[in-house]
Amino acid sequence: MTIIKKTYSGNHLNEIAFPLGGIGTGSVSLSGRGELIDWEIFNKPNKKSILPFSFFTIHAQSQGHAPVTKVLQAPPTAPFEGIGSGVLRENGAGLPHMDDCTFSGEYPFARIDFKDHQLSLQVALEAYSPFIPLNQDDSGIPVAIFNFHLHNPSKKTVTATLAANLFNAIGYPGTGNFSGEFFGKNVNGFFKDKHLAGLFMSSRKYGRNNPRFGSMALTTPWKNIVHQSHWFRGQWFDNLHYFWDEFSATGNLKERRYGPSKAGKTDIGSIGLKVRLQPNQSAILPIYISWYFPNFEKYWGCQGKDCAKPVWKNYYASQFKDAWDAASYVARNEKRLYQETRLYHDTLYQSSLPEYVLDAVSSQASILKTTTCLRLPDGTFYGFEGCDMESGCCQGSCTHVWNYAQTQAFLFPALERSMREADYKYNLHPDGEMCFRIQLPLGSKWWDYVPAADGQMGGIMKLYRDWKLSGDDQWLKKLWPKAQQALEYAWTGWDKDKDGVMEGIQHNTYDIEFHGPNTMMGTFYLGALRAAEEIARYLGDDKKAAEYQKVFISGSQKTKQMLFNGEFYIQKYDPKKAPKYQFGKGCLADHLIGQWFAHLVGLGYLLDKKNVQTALKSIFKYNWRTDFKDHANCQRIYALNDEKGLLLCTWPKGGRPAIPFPYSDEVWCGVEYQVASHLIYEGFVREGLDIAQSIRARHDGQRRNPWNEFECGNHYARSMASYTLLTGLSGFEYSAPDKYISFTPKINARDFRTFFAVDSGWGLYSQKSGAKKASIEIDIRYGQITLSKIGVSHNMVRAKKISVRLADKIGASLKDNAITLDKPIIIPSGKTLKIDMNY
Repeated sequence: MTIIKKTYSGNHLNEIAFPLGGIGTGSVSLSGRGELIDWEIFNKPNKKSILPFSFFTIHAQSQGHAPVTKVLQAPPTAPFEGIGSGVLRENGAGLPHMDDCTFSGEYPFARIDFKDHQLSLQVALEAYSPFIPLNQDDSGIPVAIFNFHLHNPSKKTVTATLAANLFNAIGYPGTGNFSGEFFGKNVNGFFKDKHLAGLFMSSRKYGRNNPRFGSMALTTPWKNIVHQSHWFRGQWFDNLHYFWDEFSATGNLKERRYGPSKAGKTDIGSIGLKVRLQPNQSAILPIYISWYFPNFEKYWGCQGKDCAKPVWKNYYASQFKDAWDAASYVARNEKRLYQETRLYHDTLYQSSLPEYVLDAVSSQASILKTTTCLRLPDGTFYGFEGCDMESGCCQGSCTHVWNYAQTQAFLFPALERSMREADYKYNLHPDGEMCFRIQLPLGSKWWDYVPAADGQMGGIMKLYRDWKLSGDDQWLKKLWPKAQQALEYAWTGWDKDKDGVMEGIQHNTYDIEFHGPNTMMGTFYLGALRAAEEIARYLGDDKKAAEYQKVFISGSQKTKQMLFNGEFYIQKYDPKKAPKYQFGKGCLADHLIGQWFAHLVGLGYLLDKKNVQTALKSIFKYNWRTDFKDHANCQRIYALNDEKGLLLCTWPKGGRPAIPFPYSDEVWCGVEYQVASHLIYEGFVREGLDIAQSIRARHDGQRRNPWNEFECGNHYARSMASYTLLTGLSGFEYSAPDKYISFTPKINARDFRTFFAVDSGWGLYSQKSGAKKASIEIDIRYGQITLSKIGVSHNMVRAKKISVRLADKIGASLKDNAITLDKPIIIPSGKTLKIDMNY
């Protein structure tokens, strides 16, 4: 079982919901107490949902003793308010439960250790879904895997049966009660093949192209099983009575078969995994829940009964033919899927970064497995901003929100590149203006709205990032003419005089328009100009490179003269033309965001270094709060009472507008991560870590779900800015075209380790540095990486002698803070490049 150090117990279990599923498949969540909740496998969000009677139960009998049967959940907790019929019964709340549990979670693995004074076995659950960076298809399987670890600590033999129940929900529309006219002709059947056995659930009511069409499967590769295709069909509470009375008495499941369900009805089925454990013996009992709902219906943007709702195929429908097929693939490949998922987890957690940093990086990667994210028929990745209780929130792969999200760019870069391709194919107008929300189905009419300056300029920086990570020149050449159009559109409105400063009306991520010069939009613009300069020069267009450089230099100089007030950069606007929703003399947390992005992709300083660092310190000085007891917030509330957080804007020098921009008094996790990692990039490590630690402290399992940092919706994409805590602390920089990689750790430099990922491979970087010698190891765990140059920390440049080895010794020289190899080398998976230096 994977070793997990991050543990929750007591009241800190209350808010936990750990998503299990694939990228673009929807998910079901494991609660802190062992319930299966948030059934979001039906192409819609469905928070707080319970699939009726779908839970795990164990029956165990020690030799010479009476059997004990328990629902594998910690007891329900107060308040017990119900809705007139008592506490919810469909989750098994009225049945005997385990005494208690502890929950351990380091995404993509969750573990529950159950405790019970009556049960003769020790029971632990390890749950996961495959999550393998660079392998988006194996990370996109519609399955949740539950491995139950049973151990007999006694001196007597124990026989046990682990039962899993599943409700046939085929026909369910995705939200609302699990009853109604959408059920009927539902079919449960027991099947067995070479790799697994279990229940396959379908319906004869819907055709293959209907949005309600689909299948579910409850399966196991365990050989010794019993099964009950259908619970007893009766009235009132008969079905649960029959299941519990039979199973608790015997530990067996009596096979019961019926024909298709009647109109408005469906069935529950169960499988039981049987095991006999001698004293001190253990076993791992695996259970898979898989699903297949191939037809995605666009449920938003359409009103009235006669409104035609487009339907398309989920990408995973091209990978599997039904839920059994998905489970069968897992059964055939589970050893590899588990090992590679665990390899990612273990490599990440070998990093010598603070625990809460690794928690932030790993936990927010789970967003990719939620209903925030879709994969379209051709594999294109598409994202909402987040998801509401029963619908996606803010459709369209919103460019300015996804500017912040960096996790996917490094872990699943092919999916990230698909976003660039779709953006420039479907959102670009002939004049270079861009829609900032892609409409579905792809190719639908553009969003009738003004372009977003931060989203459009950020897109050019993302293009540059994605090209550097992949080194795919053909991909860059294909998209570059369109990216140029998007950049130069700025000269038609935002920067008509082409002086490098945006003066026009700039729509942005705060859902309003900033009027006049400001560095939030301005640094994105300067960053886009720098990225464009680098790309143009690389592609041999020196004339364009010089043009972009000229505009950049002008903009950088004028921004300093116009907007820096000695402590931070402000906004200049005419109050008569923009009477409200501006920030003016305020200290905006996001006002250096383009500079943050520039550091991430190696573009250097966009503004004066000294001023940038002064402004960044001012953001922390003025916007950081160590409690919110006296903070008046009339807007949305994401931090309160004794919590710590970073405000979006403050006015330390006065001048707060009578009506400031919406959200100004709020705390957004994604912005906090952006500022925290930028502080780290600039050398203010303690301040950056304080912010990162406070975010995770607010998501402690009691106050909020650790795997759901919400903003405008759950699982909000902006929080995937957390990945840049890792790149900032490691000083990671990479260029596939240059075959160059560099690490300059900001902490623990004498003995440092970090996970890293690029388009071709991922692994672990390590360095040790002493008074007389230093060493570096680049250990590739997955894929491969080609290198000709390795940047080193500043203290290593004084080395007098270096030795570089892969299989054999490699010729190399040390110069200008980098080790240059005599010829490029390929480091394959399972191999380590070793560098020794003597001073």
